Amino acid sequence: MVMAKVSVKKPATPTPAKKATAPRSKAKASSSLSLDGVCEKALAKLKALNIDAQLQADLGWCLGSYRFDKNPVGLVKAGSRALEILTAAKAKKANSVPTKLISDLKKVLK
Repeated sequence: MVMAKVSVKKPATPTPAKKATAPRSKAKASSSLSLDGVCEKALAKLKALNIDAQLQADLGWCLGSYRFDKNPVGLVKAGSRALEILTAAKAKKANSVPTKLISDLKKVLK
């Protein structure tokens, strides 16, 4: 006796609808500024201009400390001092410090 194969179809399950994603706004892109990233750029600019060796050392130490324990207190203080120094340097020579660096420092230090 030969048996015929019978295929059984499973009932179709509805697929979940995809969620609509909102387009990325420019505000979200600017929020990607990180405290340590901006302070790293400020440190690089201080080294390039050879300004305030003590602040360079403090900022470098605070960056390492922040990356270790994620406590921003010292980095915020050193970043504030760097903002003052870089703003003064920009006032003396307009093209020495990028405006974006100063505005980024102000944003992250709020």
